Parts: sequence; structure tokens; C-alpha cells
Amino acid sequence: MNVAPLASALLLVAAPAVAQSSPEDNDKRPVQAHFYELTPLTPGPDFAASLKLPRGYRAVVWASGLGNTRLIAVAPDGSVYVSRRSEADIVRLVDANRDGHADGAPTVVVNRPGLHGLTIHDGMLYFMTAKEVFRAPLRPDGGIGRVETLIDDLPDAGQHLNRTLAVGPDKMLYISAGSTCNACDESSQENATLIRASLDGKTRRVWASGLRNTIGFGWHPRTGELWGWDQGIDWLGNDLQREEVNKIERGKRYGWPYVFEDGKRNPQDEPPGGLTAAQWAAASTNPVLMHVAHSAGMQMAFHPGGGFGPDVAGDAFVALRGSWNRKPASGYELARIRFDANGQATLVETFLSGFMSRDGTGQYGRPCGVAVMRDGSILLSDDANGVIYRITYDGATGQAAPLTPPPGPMLEQAARGNNVPLALTRPETRATSAARFKVGAGGFNANGAIPREHSEYGLGISPALNWSEVPNAVSYAIVAEDPDGSAKPVVHWVAWNVPAGTTRLPEGLQERDRLSGGPLEGIMQGASGRGTVGWYGPRPPKGDKPHHYHFQVLALDRNLDLPLGATRDQLLAAAAGHVIATGELLGTYAEPK
Repeated sequence: MNVAPLASALLLVAAPAVAQSSPEDNDKRPVQAHFYELTPLTPGPDFAASLKLPRGYRAVVWASGLGNTRLIAVAPDGSVYVSRRSEADIVRLVDANRDGHADGAPTVVVNRPGLHGLTIHDGMLYFMTAKEVFRAPLRPDGGIGRVETLIDDLPDAGQHLNRTLAVGPDKMLYISAGSTCNACDESSQENATLIRASLDGKTRRVWASGLRNTIGFGWHPRTGELWGWDQGIDWLGNDLQREEVNKIERGKRYGWPYVFEDGKRNPQDEPPGGLTAAQWAAASTNPVLMHVAHSAGMQMAFHPGGGFGPDVAGDAFVALRGSWNRKPASGYELARIRFDANGQATLVETFLSGFMSRDGTGQYGRPCGVAVMRDGSILLSDDANGVIYRITYDGATGQAAPLTPPPGPMLEQAARGNNVPLALTRPETRATSAARFKVGAGGFNANGAIPREHSEYGLGISPALNWSEVPNAVSYAIVAEDPDGSAKPVVHWVAWNVPAGTTRLPEGLQERDRLSGGPLEGIMQGASGRGTVGWYGPRPPKGDKPHHYHFQVLALDRNLDLPLGATRDQLLAAAAGHVIATGELLGTYAEPK
């Protein structure tokens, strides 16, 4: 028996307004939002032929009866691996006789509770749950060898537990960690981000933040630039927040949760620490393209060209699973992102549709996974009915070109700020006088061992610092660095606009952009080497000799005007010519094996 879509709701929220202050900021008026799930309908035996595609394209059922088919990865030998969330496994399918359909029943490769993201690289199957990342070698028979746990401490997932991963052209692992909520101040700075990790999982950093739930992402085949599709905030109305297509670059913020789209203010939340939405918007990067709200973009795949349509090379395809918070419904289709000759996104358009009933109340499937086959055809999974469709082009010739994006953009971004001198040996910090002042810490002496509670192996809380007052100083800035770390140096703390009357900081400061309250009021904190804001405690490899941590304090003749999340290099550039005195404290830290 069919069930009618559930009813709408009328909510009283602050009307969305532009980030700049305006009379609308405090205007409360109703916004109509809907809980509108379409009625599940069973696709008939000829359903694939009814799917709407551009002229020359057709869709057939490649495999069926699969259950909760989610994401897809194609191995070099042409076998297809599919994650199934409800079944908590990955299955393997093959088309050995090359008749355009999978052969027989799928083979279960591995089981893990909460399993979702998967990718294949250099003979290894990488896969993940909400908090863990694993890998295992692919055997010649399509099975896997011993499973190795790479990461087991990703932050709690909450609302967005369907995390994804991929290996970039720079041979690094990229992990999408969605937000725990619709819109909130996250307890972990790794939530609502894209994380970059080494292939062994031993090191990782936040690559970009403010990404609510970027399940689908990938690298343009020609440029090597990273692109992603971000899902928008719910309960802002039928047409807000629109889905975003972002060019994702190191250190950038993409708005969530306080602003969205092209700088609109989210009326549900205010930035912490006394920041304004306008300040947050100024520090955020707008999307390149936007699409219909609540469409729920899932897996995304770039097509390298070959074996498909004549103009497809360099374009991306994204499965839109479909809305539940919009009336009329949106999504339930496969979208195409067109890119120009320079590798820049120019247009989002419908490529395949027909999963929604003509009257807009029912659905014949929920698109989820997308992958390009070796022959150039595209696979599209339906996680509601356990079907994988294969899309082909009548005039296709040859095979898909190798998908080998150049590593340059990712390597160049990753190298920024590496292999440079310590802050106090750089020309930017040359003081207008030779004045030096003393810097101390509450928990350790000069050249002494830093207590474990300040390390990332321990509590990860900032140490208590103090220094001698400098006459005529208007503000102080702090840069803490480890020259023994892999980045040479690794940045552990960036802070500025410490008030002139403040010469003592308590331990355990908040890890946020702006501090507030008493002597901490107005202190700003920037990006650490982990890509997060605030103190990043020592985390040398276990068994290393003690690393040296330089706490460098600058006395300045002015406050600094820097963007939110400013880097050490931005701070030093702004401080050049305004340093009147400097101080330094050296501490060490080692973690035994």
C-alpha cells in the first residue's frame, strides 16, 4: 500500500538575510518548510528504458537485488566494488562475459558495522566507517588480504555518518567528515571538513572547513584541482540552502554553519567569540555554482573522456539522492557539471531523470553511487531498490582515457609555509630596537620537557604562558613552531592582538578564532599546522628524539588587521616593521614508543 508524503510545517525563524548588518537581521517571520518524503514505488521490468537521457544515451539494469547499494569503486581489472550501508559490507561484482550486465550474485568482500566510503589505489582497497579508515590488498581472485586499521579516532559523526574517502593525485588520502548536525558550533574542528592524511594514516590535517557534508568530491582530469558538492542546511525553506559546487583549496573556509551560498546569514546561529556573520562571510569562499536546494548530492565522478559522449571529457557527474525537506521535491536524478576548457565549473544540468513520478509524489529510486567503467560507460546505483544502472552512448568508441589528474595543485598547496626559517630568524620580525624580553610557562622551565597534557597524545590543552611587559607595546603576538617536524617547521600556535595589558595567558584556551572575556577579550587565533584554529599540541612520531618547540612572542606597536584563520606567514607579513621587541621560550617533547 502506498503511503502519502508527510505534511509540511510552518516554522518561525529569522528570515535569511545577507551577511552585512541590516534591519532584517532581527526580523522574525514565518518560513515554510516541509517534511516531504516521496512514496516509494517499485520500478517495473522496463523501468530503465523509461529513464530520460540526452539523445543517443540509454540506460539498462547492470545488476539488481543488491540491497542498500551506496558507493561504487571500479578496480583496474574492471571488477566493481560496492558498499552497502544497511548490510554493513562491501560486495564485488563482475561482468566476465562482457555482455553489459553483472554476472550472478555478488561476492561479499568484507564486513564492518557502519561501512560506507571506499576507494581503490595501487592494488589496495581503502574503506571506512564513521570513525575508522582501513585498507587491505586486493588479491588476484578479487578478494582482499589482511585488513589494516589506519585511523580509528575520527570525530563522532552524528547526523552525517556517511563518510567518504579518495586518494588524490598527490598520493594522499582525502576524507570527508560531515557535520554532526544541521547547523551548530562543532565540538571537534575535524567535523564539517575535508581531511588530508598520509596513506598509512599516521599524519593528517584539515585541508578545508565549513563544508557541511561533501560526500562527493574529486580532481579535474586536466587541471588536478579539487572539486566537491556540498549539501545545504535544512529548515530554511523550500529554496534555501542551495546545494554548492566548490573548488576546494587548502586552508579555505566555505561558510557553514554561519553563512551560506553567496554570503547569506544563517539566522539559526551566530559565530562564537563575539564575531559577526559579516566577519565570517568575509573569511569564507563562495561556491562556484549552486543548484536546487535539498537535492542531496552524493557520489561524484569525473569522466576522463573516451567510450562515452563526444563532449564529456573533463565533466563531472553527481548522483542527487533527492530531497525530504522540500515541496515540490528536488533531486532524484543524475546531474552533470560542465567544465570549460580551463577546467572551471560553468553549469549544472540534469543528465538522467525519471526516478520521480509524474505527479511528484512518488519515487522509483534514490540515486547514490556514480563511477566510470573502463569502457567509458557510467554506473549509477539506486540505494532504495538495490539496482545499479549502466549508462552508455550509442556512438561511443574506444575506452575511457586514464584518469590521471596532475598532482601539481595539491602539492603546491601542501608545500606552502614549509621549509622556512623560524619566525624570530626571519626579516619580518626584525625589531626596531634590540630589546628582548623574558617568556615563561606555568608548567615547564626553559629547555625543559613540556608536560604530556599539552600534547596531542594527552589532553591537547594550551600551556600557560607569561612574559615581561614591554613599554609602549600596543599588542602582542605569539607564534609557536617545531623545526624538527615534517613541515620544517610545524606551526603549533598563531595568535595576535593580545592586549598590551595582558602578559599572562591561562592554560586550556578555547580553540576558536576570537577569545572573549576579561583579559582575553579580542585575542585572535589563526591556523595551526593541523589546519585547525588555536593551540595544536606536540605530536612527534612515537619514538622520535625530543622535538624542540619555540614559543616566540612579538611586542608590536599596533594591532594587526588579519582575516579569520590567518596563517603564520600572514601574521608575520602584517607585523613587519611593527615589532618593537621579541621574546622566546624553548620547550621539548618526546613520546615513547
